[in-house]
Amino acid sequence: MTKSFPLALTYDDVLLVPQRSKVQHRADTDTSTYLTAKIKLNIPFLSANMDTVTEAPMTIAMAKAGGLGIIHRFMSIDSQIKQVDQVKRHQSFLLEKPYTVTPNKPIRYLIDKINTNFVSSYLVINQKNKLLGLVTKRDIIFQSNLSQPVSKIMTPLNKLITVIPNTTQTKAKKLFKKHKIEKLPVIDKNNIVKGLITAKSVYNYEQNPLASKDKKGRLLCGAAVGVVGDYLERTQELIKANVDILVVDVAHGQNQVSLNAIKKLRKKFPKIQIIGGNVATASGAKDLIRAGVNAIKVGIGPGGICSTRIVTGVGVPQLTAIINCVKTVKNTNIKIIADGGTNFPGDITKALAAGASTIMLAGWFAGTNESPGEIIIRNNKRYKIHRGSASFMSQVDANTKLGNHKQLNTIVSEGIESLIEYKGSVSEIIYQLLGGLRSGMSYCNALTIKQLQKNAKFIRMTSAGFRESKTHNIIEI
Repeated sequence: MTKSFPLALTYDDVLLVPQRSKVQHRADTDTSTYLTAKIKLNIPFLSANMDTVTEAPMTIAMAKAGGLGIIHRFMSIDSQIKQVDQVKRHQSFLLEKPYTVTPNKPIRYLIDKINTNFVSSYLVINQKNKLLGLVTKRDIIFQSNLSQPVSKIMTPLNKLITVIPNTTQTKAKKLFKKHKIEKLPVIDKNNIVKGLITAKSVYNYEQNPLASKDKKGRLLCGAAVGVVGDYLERTQELIKANVDILVVDVAHGQNQVSLNAIKKLRKKFPKIQIIGGNVATASGAKDLIRAGVNAIKVGIGPGGICSTRIVTGVGVPQLTAIINCVKTVKNTNIKIIADGGTNFPGDITKALAAGASTIMLAGWFAGTNESPGEIIIRNNKRYKIHRGSASFMSQVDANTKLGNHKQLNTIVSEGIESLIEYKGSVSEIIYQLLGGLRSGMSYCNALTIKQLQKNAKFIRMTSAGFRESKTHNIIEI
Protein backbone atom coordinates (compact mmCIF):
# COMPACT_ATOMS: atom_id res chain seq x y z
CA MET A 1 0.00 0.00 0.00
CA THR A 2 1.37 3.38 -1.01
CA LYS A 3 1.51 6.03 1.71
CA SER A 4 1.71 9.76 1.18
CA PHE A 5 4.22 11.47 3.46
CA PRO A 6 4.05 15.23 4.14
CA LEU A 7 7.08 17.26 3.11
CA ALA A 8 9.10 18.87 5.91
CA LEU A 9 11.84 21.44 5.36
CA THR A 10 14.81 22.80 7.21
CA TYR A 11 16.83 26.00 6.83
CA ASP A 12 19.04 24.62 4.05
CA ASP A 13 15.96 23.93 1.91
CA VAL A 14 14.81 27.55 1.62
CA LEU A 15 15.87 31.12 0.99
CA LEU A 16 14.21 34.44 1.75
CA VAL A 17 13.37 36.43 -1.37
CA PRO A 18 15.03 39.88 -1.54
CA GLN A 19 12.56 42.78 -1.79
CA ARG A 20 12.50 46.46 -2.60
CA SER A 21 13.64 47.97 0.67
CA LYS A 22 13.20 51.33 2.38
CA VAL A 23 15.79 50.42 5.02
CA GLN A 24 18.63 52.84 4.30
CA HIS A 25 21.19 51.13 6.52
CA ARG A 26 21.19 47.89 8.43
CA ALA A 27 22.04 49.82 11.62
CA ASP A 28 18.55 51.35 11.41
CA THR A 29 16.90 48.00 12.15
CA ASP A 30 15.45 47.23 15.58
CA THR A 31 16.21 43.71 16.79
CA SER A 32 14.16 43.92 20.00
CA THR A 33 11.63 41.17 20.64
CA TYR A 34 9.57 39.51 23.34
CA LEU A 35 10.78 36.31 24.96
CA THR A 36 7.43 36.10 26.73
CA ALA A 37 4.56 38.54 26.88
CA LYS A 38 6.23 40.09 29.96
CA ILE A 39 9.93 39.87 29.12
CA LYS A 40 11.37 42.05 26.38
CA LEU A 41 14.89 41.63 25.00
CA ASN A 42 16.90 43.99 22.81
CA ILE A 43 18.42 41.13 20.83
CA PRO A 44 16.64 37.83 20.05
CA PHE A 45 19.37 35.53 21.37
CA LEU A 46 19.33 33.07 24.27
CA SER A 47 22.31 30.97 25.34
CA ALA A 48 21.39 27.32 25.77
CA ASN A 49 20.97 25.68 29.17
CA MET A 50 23.87 23.28 28.61
CA ASP A 51 26.79 22.57 30.95
CA THR A 52 29.35 23.55 28.32
CA VAL A 53 27.53 26.75 27.34
CA THR A 54 25.84 28.68 30.14
CA GLU A 55 26.76 29.50 33.71
CA ALA A 56 27.00 32.93 35.35
CA PRO A 57 29.72 34.46 33.11
CA MET A 58 27.78 33.62 29.93
CA THR A 59 24.51 34.82 31.46
CA ILE A 60 26.10 38.14 32.43
CA ALA A 61 27.54 38.62 28.95
CA MET A 62 24.25 37.73 27.27
CA ALA A 63 22.23 40.11 29.46
CA LYS A 64 24.72 42.95 28.94
CA ALA A 65 24.33 42.51 25.17
CA GLY A 66 20.54 42.63 25.44
CA GLY A 67 19.80 38.89 25.34
CA LEU A 68 19.43 36.25 28.03
CA GLY A 69 21.34 33.27 29.40
CA ILE A 70 19.76 30.13 30.86
CA ILE A 71 21.94 28.58 33.58
CA HIS A 72 21.97 24.79 33.25
CA ARG A 73 20.64 22.49 35.98
CA PHE A 74 23.42 19.90 36.11
CA MET A 75 24.66 21.01 39.52
CA SER A 76 23.41 21.10 43.09
CA ILE A 77 20.64 23.51 44.04
CA ASP A 78 23.08 25.54 46.16
CA SER A 79 25.53 25.81 43.27
CA GLN A 80 22.83 26.94 40.86
CA ILE A 81 21.59 29.53 43.36
CA LYS A 82 25.12 30.92 43.67
CA GLN A 83 25.29 31.20 39.88
CA VAL A 84 22.01 33.13 39.77
CA ASP A 85 23.08 35.31 42.68
CA GLN A 86 26.32 36.17 40.90
CA VAL A 87 24.33 37.41 37.89
CA LYS A 88 21.80 39.40 39.92
CA ARG A 89 24.56 41.10 41.93
CA HIS A 90 26.72 41.96 38.94
CA GLN A 91 24.90 45.07 37.82
CA SER A 92 22.35 47.31 39.46
CA PHE A 93 22.42 50.82 40.81
CA LEU A 94 21.50 49.66 44.32
CA LEU A 95 22.44 46.32 45.86
CA GLU A 96 19.52 45.75 48.23
CA LYS A 97 21.09 42.79 50.02
CA PRO A 98 24.84 43.41 50.17
CA TYR A 99 27.15 40.85 51.71
CA THR A 100 27.70 41.43 55.42
CA VAL A 101 29.83 40.10 58.26
CA THR A 102 29.63 40.50 62.04
CA PRO A 103 32.53 42.25 63.84
CA ASN A 104 33.57 39.27 65.96
CA LYS A 105 34.25 36.96 63.02
CA PRO A 106 37.95 36.16 62.48
CA ILE A 107 39.75 37.41 59.39
CA ARG A 108 40.10 33.79 58.29
CA TYR A 109 36.31 33.55 58.04
CA LEU A 110 36.19 36.70 55.91
CA ILE A 111 38.82 35.32 53.52
CA ASP A 112 36.72 32.19 53.04
CA LYS A 113 33.65 34.33 52.23
CA ILE A 114 35.62 36.41 49.73
CA ASN A 115 36.88 33.29 47.95
CA THR A 116 33.43 31.66 47.96
CA ASN A 117 31.34 34.63 46.85
CA PHE A 118 33.91 36.34 44.60
CA VAL A 119 33.01 39.60 46.36
CA SER A 120 35.77 41.58 48.06
CA SER A 121 33.82 44.13 50.15
CA TYR A 122 31.62 43.44 53.18
CA LEU A 123 29.56 45.68 55.41
CA VAL A 124 30.20 45.02 59.09
CA ILE A 125 26.93 44.90 61.03
CA ASN A 126 25.63 43.99 64.47
CA GLN A 127 22.79 41.61 65.30
CA LYS A 128 20.21 44.35 64.60
CA ASN A 129 21.57 44.98 61.07
CA LYS A 130 23.08 48.32 62.12
CA LEU A 131 26.15 49.43 60.20
CA LEU A 132 29.40 49.37 62.19
CA GLY A 133 31.97 49.62 59.42
CA LEU A 134 33.30 48.40 56.09
CA VAL A 135 36.00 45.84 55.35
CA THR A 136 37.53 45.10 51.95
CA LYS A 137 40.13 42.79 50.50
CA ARG A 138 42.81 45.46 50.74
CA ASP A 139 42.36 45.45 54.54
CA ILE A 140 43.46 41.82 54.79
CA ILE A 141 46.26 41.61 52.20
CA PHE A 142 49.11 42.07 54.68
CA GLN A 143 47.44 40.59 57.75
CA SER A 144 49.40 37.74 59.34
CA ASN A 145 47.19 37.10 62.36
CA LEU A 146 44.12 35.62 60.75
CA SER A 147 42.51 34.84 64.09
CA GLN A 148 41.93 38.45 65.06
CA PRO A 149 38.38 39.78 64.60
CA VAL A 150 37.18 41.78 61.62
CA SER A 151 36.52 44.74 63.94
CA LYS A 152 40.29 45.24 64.27
CA ILE A 153 40.84 45.93 60.58
CA MET A 154 37.54 47.45 59.39
CA THR A 155 37.02 51.10 58.50
CA PRO A 156 34.62 52.28 61.25
CA LEU A 157 31.30 53.98 60.56
CA ASN A 158 32.51 57.43 61.62
CA LYS A 159 35.09 57.38 58.81
CA LEU A 160 32.70 56.20 56.10
CA ILE A 161 30.73 58.26 53.60
CA THR A 162 27.15 56.99 53.67
CA VAL A 163 23.92 57.93 51.93
CA ILE A 164 20.24 57.66 52.73
CA PRO A 165 17.67 55.57 50.81
CA ASN A 166 16.47 56.98 47.46
CA THR A 167 19.83 58.62 46.74
CA THR A 168 20.01 59.38 43.02
CA GLN A 169 22.59 58.03 40.63
CA THR A 170 23.80 61.58 39.91
CA LYS A 171 24.44 62.30 43.57
CA ALA A 172 26.22 58.99 44.06
CA LYS A 173 28.57 59.74 41.16
CA LYS A 174 29.42 63.15 42.64
CA LEU A 175 30.27 61.56 46.00
CA PHE A 176 32.46 58.90 44.37
CA LYS A 177 34.34 61.60 42.49
CA LYS A 178 34.65 64.05 45.40
CA HIS A 179 35.83 61.58 48.05
CA LYS A 180 37.68 59.16 45.71
CA ILE A 181 35.86 56.16 47.13
CA GLU A 182 34.23 53.09 45.61
CA LYS A 183 31.53 52.14 48.16
CA LEU A 184 28.51 54.02 49.50
CA PRO A 185 26.61 52.15 52.22
CA VAL A 186 22.91 53.06 52.26
CA ILE A 187 21.52 53.45 55.78
CA ASP A 188 18.42 54.97 57.37
CA LYS A 189 18.33 57.44 60.29
CA ASN A 190 18.86 54.57 62.74
CA ASN A 191 21.95 53.30 60.87
CA ILE A 192 20.03 50.23 59.64
CA VAL A 193 21.57 48.93 56.40
CA LYS A 194 19.27 49.39 53.40
CA GLY A 195 21.72 48.56 50.65
CA LEU A 196 25.03 49.39 49.00
CA ILE A 197 25.94 51.53 45.99
CA THR A 198 29.30 50.81 44.36
CA ALA A 199 31.23 52.76 41.74
CA LYS A 200 31.51 49.57 39.69
CA SER A 201 27.75 48.98 39.71
CA VAL A 202 27.06 52.56 38.59
CA TYR A 203 29.69 52.26 35.84
CA ASN A 204 28.33 48.91 34.61
CA TYR A 205 24.78 50.26 34.71
CA GLU A 206 25.70 53.15 32.41
CA GLN A 207 28.01 51.20 30.10
CA ASN A 208 25.33 48.77 28.96
CA PRO A 209 22.29 50.82 27.88
CA LEU A 210 20.80 47.90 25.90
CA ALA A 211 21.22 45.40 28.72
CA SER A 212 18.35 43.11 29.70
CA LYS A 213 17.34 44.32 33.18
CA ASP A 214 14.62 43.68 35.71
CA LYS A 215 12.59 46.43 37.37
CA LYS A 216 15.38 47.05 39.89
CA GLY A 217 18.09 47.40 37.26
CA ARG A 218 19.59 43.95 37.82
CA LEU A 219 20.58 41.79 34.86
CA LEU A 220 17.96 39.29 33.71
CA CYS A 221 18.76 35.68 34.49
CA GLY A 222 17.16 32.40 33.47
CA ALA A 223 17.69 28.94 34.93
CA ALA A 224 16.73 25.39 34.06
CA VAL A 225 14.95 22.79 36.19
CA GLY A 226 14.06 19.16 35.52
CA VAL A 227 10.73 17.35 35.74
CA VAL A 228 11.47 14.77 38.44
CA GLY A 229 13.29 14.70 41.76
CA ASP A 230 14.11 18.08 43.28
CA TYR A 231 12.53 20.29 40.59
CA LEU A 232 9.90 21.84 42.91
CA GLU A 233 12.43 22.58 45.65
CA ARG A 234 14.92 23.86 43.06
CA THR A 235 12.31 26.16 41.57
CA GLN A 236 11.37 27.55 44.98
CA GLU A 237 15.00 28.39 45.76
CA LEU A 238 15.57 29.90 42.31
CA ILE A 239 12.58 32.18 42.76
CA LYS A 240 13.95 33.26 46.15
CA ALA A 241 17.20 34.11 44.35
CA ASN A 242 15.21 36.39 41.99
CA VAL A 243 15.52 34.29 38.83
CA ASP A 244 13.44 35.87 36.05
CA ILE A 245 12.40 32.85 34.01
CA LEU A 246 12.54 29.05 34.18
CA VAL A 247 13.23 26.53 31.44
CA VAL A 248 11.68 23.15 32.11
CA ASP A 249 14.53 21.15 30.66
CA VAL A 250 13.52 17.84 29.09
CA ALA A 251 14.21 16.30 25.70
CA HIS A 252 10.57 15.41 24.92
CA GLY A 253 8.33 18.24 26.08
CA GLN A 254 5.11 16.44 25.12
CA ASN A 255 5.85 13.56 27.47
CA GLN A 256 3.17 13.29 30.17
CA VAL A 257 5.80 13.51 32.95
CA SER A 258 6.92 16.86 31.57
CA LEU A 259 3.38 18.17 31.13
CA ASN A 260 2.47 17.15 34.69
CA ALA A 261 5.57 18.87 36.05
CA ILE A 262 4.72 22.12 34.25
CA LYS A 263 1.17 22.00 35.61
CA LYS A 264 2.51 21.56 39.15
CA LEU A 265 4.96 24.43 38.70
CA ARG A 266 2.27 26.71 37.32
CA LYS A 267 -0.08 25.89 40.20
CA LYS A 268 2.52 26.28 42.94
CA PHE A 269 4.34 29.29 41.44
CA PRO A 270 1.69 31.17 39.45
CA LYS A 271 3.76 34.32 38.83
CA ILE A 272 6.98 32.80 37.47
CA GLN A 273 7.58 32.86 33.71
CA ILE A 274 7.99 29.33 32.32
CA ILE A 275 9.50 28.07 29.08
CA GLY A 276 8.39 24.56 28.11
CA GLY A 277 9.71 22.16 25.50
CA ASN A 278 11.16 20.78 23.48
CA VAL A 279 8.45 20.00 20.92
CA ALA A 280 8.28 19.98 17.14
CA THR A 281 4.57 19.74 16.32
CA ALA A 282 1.37 21.73 16.62
CA SER A 283 -0.09 19.17 19.04
CA GLY A 284 2.99 19.43 21.22
CA ALA A 285 2.64 23.20 21.35
CA LYS A 286 -1.06 22.89 22.24
CA ASP A 287 -0.29 20.54 25.12
CA LEU A 288 2.32 22.94 26.52
CA ILE A 289 -0.09 25.86 26.27
CA ARG A 290 -2.70 23.88 28.23
CA ALA A 291 -0.06 23.03 30.83
CA GLY A 292 0.60 26.72 31.44
CA VAL A 293 3.82 27.81 29.71
CA ASN A 294 4.68 31.37 28.66
CA ALA A 295 6.98 30.35 25.80
CA ILE A 296 7.68 27.17 23.85
CA LYS A 297 11.07 25.80 22.88
CA VAL A 298 10.87 24.18 19.43
CA GLY A 299 13.37 21.66 18.15
CA ILE A 300 13.70 17.88 18.31
CA GLY A 301 17.15 16.86 17.16
CA PRO A 302 18.34 19.77 14.95
CA GLY A 303 21.39 20.67 17.05
CA GLY A 304 24.89 20.11 15.74
CA ILE A 305 25.90 17.80 18.61
CA CYS A 306 22.50 16.14 18.98
CA SER A 307 22.03 12.62 17.59
CA THR A 308 18.39 12.11 18.64
CA ARG A 309 17.09 11.75 15.08
CA ILE A 310 19.79 9.25 14.12
CA VAL A 311 19.51 7.22 17.33
CA THR A 312 15.70 7.23 17.69
CA GLY A 313 14.48 7.88 14.16
CA VAL A 314 12.27 10.69 15.52
CA GLY A 315 12.15 14.42 14.75
CA VAL A 316 10.84 17.12 12.44
CA PRO A 317 13.06 19.31 10.22
CA GLN A 318 13.41 22.59 12.05
CA LEU A 319 11.81 25.14 9.70
CA THR A 320 8.61 23.10 9.38
CA ALA A 321 8.56 22.52 13.14
CA ILE A 322 8.75 26.27 13.78
CA ILE A 323 6.06 27.13 11.23
CA ASN A 324 3.64 24.55 12.62
CA CYS A 325 4.14 25.68 16.21
CA VAL A 326 3.86 29.36 15.26
CA LYS A 327 0.45 28.69 13.68
CA THR A 328 -0.70 27.10 16.95
CA VAL A 329 0.19 30.14 19.12
CA LYS A 330 -1.05 32.74 16.61
CA ASN A 331 -3.99 33.98 18.68
CA THR A 332 -2.30 33.64 22.07
CA ASN A 333 0.36 35.49 24.07
CA ILE A 334 2.67 32.48 23.89
CA LYS A 335 6.02 32.98 22.14
CA ILE A 336 8.10 30.52 20.11
CA ILE A 337 11.83 29.92 20.70
CA ALA A 338 13.72 28.28 17.83
CA ASP A 339 16.18 25.93 19.52
CA GLY A 340 19.01 24.47 17.43
CA GLY A 341 19.85 23.86 13.80
CA THR A 342 21.33 27.25 12.92
CA ASN A 343 24.43 26.22 11.00
CA PHE A 344 24.88 29.57 9.26
CA PRO A 345 24.14 33.15 10.43
CA GLY A 346 21.42 33.42 7.78
CA ASP A 347 19.51 30.61 9.46
CA ILE A 348 18.76 33.02 12.32
CA THR A 349 17.01 35.37 9.91
CA LYS A 350 15.06 32.45 8.44
CA ALA A 351 13.94 31.22 11.89
CA LEU A 352 12.70 34.65 12.93
CA ALA A 353 11.03 35.21 9.56
CA ALA A 354 9.20 31.91 10.06
CA GLY A 355 7.66 33.32 13.23
CA ALA A 356 10.02 32.54 16.10
CA SER A 357 10.41 35.39 18.57
CA THR A 358 13.84 34.35 19.82
CA ILE A 359 16.64 31.92 18.95
CA MET A 360 18.40 29.61 21.40
CA LEU A 361 22.05 29.13 20.48
CA ALA A 362 24.59 26.61 21.75
CA GLY A 363 27.43 25.83 19.36
CA TRP A 364 27.85 29.48 18.42
CA PHE A 365 28.61 30.39 22.03
CA ALA A 366 30.47 27.25 23.11
CA GLY A 367 34.25 27.66 23.08
CA THR A 368 34.16 31.31 24.14
CA ASN A 369 35.76 32.93 27.18
CA GLU A 370 32.41 32.95 28.93
CA SER A 371 31.48 29.30 28.38
CA PRO A 372 32.26 26.83 31.19
CA GLY A 373 35.35 24.64 31.03
CA GLU A 374 39.09 24.98 30.64
CA ILE A 375 41.01 25.60 27.43
CA ILE A 376 42.64 22.48 25.98
CA ILE A 377 45.73 22.77 23.76
CA ARG A 378 46.04 20.17 21.02
CA ASN A 379 48.43 20.41 18.05
CA ASN A 380 49.19 24.01 19.04
CA LYS A 381 45.53 25.00 18.77
CA ARG A 382 43.20 25.96 21.62
CA TYR A 383 39.88 24.20 22.18
CA LYS A 384 37.09 23.80 24.71
CA ILE A 385 34.84 20.79 25.23
CA HIS A 386 31.27 21.02 23.95
CA ARG A 387 28.76 18.24 24.50
CA GLY A 388 25.08 17.51 24.19
CA SER A 389 22.97 17.29 27.34
CA ALA A 390 22.11 13.68 26.45
CA SER A 391 25.64 12.72 25.41
CA PHE A 392 27.33 9.69 26.96
CA MET A 393 29.67 11.60 29.30
CA SER A 394 26.97 14.11 30.21
CA GLN A 395 24.74 11.26 31.39
CA VAL A 396 27.63 9.63 33.26
CA ASP A 397 28.40 12.89 35.08
CA ALA A 398 24.74 13.58 35.87
CA ASN A 399 24.18 10.09 37.31
CA THR A 400 27.39 10.25 39.32
CA LYS A 401 26.35 13.56 40.92
CA LEU A 402 23.01 12.00 41.86
CA GLY A 403 24.71 8.94 43.33
CA ASN A 404 23.34 6.66 40.61
CA HIS A 405 26.06 4.30 39.44
CA LYS A 406 24.58 2.96 36.23
CA GLN A 407 26.45 0.39 34.20
CA LEU A 408 28.05 2.22 31.30
CA ASN A 409 26.65 -0.20 28.73
CA THR A 410 23.09 0.69 29.81
CA ILE A 411 23.45 4.33 28.76
CA VAL A 412 21.88 5.21 25.41
CA SER A 413 23.28 8.55 24.31
CA GLU A 414 21.44 10.98 22.06
CA GLY A 415 24.31 13.42 21.68
CA ILE A 416 28.07 13.58 21.28
CA GLU A 417 31.11 15.12 22.94
CA SER A 418 33.33 17.31 20.80
CA LEU A 419 36.24 19.72 20.81
CA ILE A 420 35.28 23.17 19.61
CA GLU A 421 37.91 25.70 18.64
CA TYR A 422 38.45 28.52 21.12
CA LYS A 423 36.69 31.68 19.91
CA GLY A 424 37.54 34.50 22.33
CA SER A 425 34.86 36.78 23.69
CA VAL A 426 31.20 35.91 23.13
CA SER A 427 30.50 39.61 22.48
CA GLU A 428 32.33 39.32 19.17
CA ILE A 429 30.19 36.35 18.14
CA ILE A 430 27.02 38.23 19.09
CA TYR A 431 28.16 41.23 17.05
CA GLN A 432 28.71 39.11 13.93
CA LEU A 433 25.39 37.26 14.28
CA LEU A 434 23.51 40.52 14.82
CA GLY A 435 25.20 41.99 11.74
CA GLY A 436 23.94 39.10 9.63
CA LEU A 437 20.43 39.44 11.06
CA ARG A 438 20.32 43.18 10.46
CA SER A 439 21.44 42.72 6.86
CA GLY A 440 18.84 39.99 6.34
CA MET A 441 16.14 42.29 7.71
CA SER A 442 17.19 45.09 5.36
CA TYR A 443 16.99 42.74 2.34
CA CYS A 444 13.42 41.92 3.41
CA ASN A 445 12.39 45.57 3.85
CA ALA A 446 11.99 45.09 7.60
CA LEU A 447 12.90 47.62 10.28
CA THR A 448 11.60 45.32 13.03
CA ILE A 449 11.32 41.59 13.61
CA LYS A 450 7.52 41.89 13.34
CA GLN A 451 7.92 43.47 9.90
CA LEU A 452 10.33 40.68 8.96
CA GLN A 453 7.70 38.09 9.85
CA LYS A 454 5.02 40.00 7.94
CA ASN A 455 7.07 40.65 4.80
CA ALA A 456 8.99 37.37 4.57
CA LYS A 457 8.67 35.40 1.34
CA PHE A 458 10.27 31.96 1.28
CA ILE A 459 11.25 29.95 -1.77
CA ARG A 460 12.40 26.33 -1.83
CA MET A 461 15.70 25.48 -3.47
CA THR A 462 17.44 22.33 -4.65
CA SER A 463 20.69 20.93 -3.28
CA ALA A 464 22.35 22.68 -6.23
CA GLY A 465 20.85 25.96 -5.04
CA PHE A 466 22.21 25.37 -1.56
CA ARG A 467 25.64 24.55 -3.00
CA GLU A 468 25.48 27.75 -5.04
CA SER A 469 24.56 29.71 -1.89
CA LYS A 470 27.86 28.84 -0.23
CA THR A 471 31.22 30.12 -1.36
CA HIS A 472 32.59 27.92 -4.13
CA ASN A 473 35.24 27.51 -6.81
CA ILE A 474 37.82 29.41 -4.79
CA ILE A 475 40.70 28.83 -2.40
CA GLU A 476 40.02 30.77 0.78
CA ILE A 477 42.84 32.94 2.13
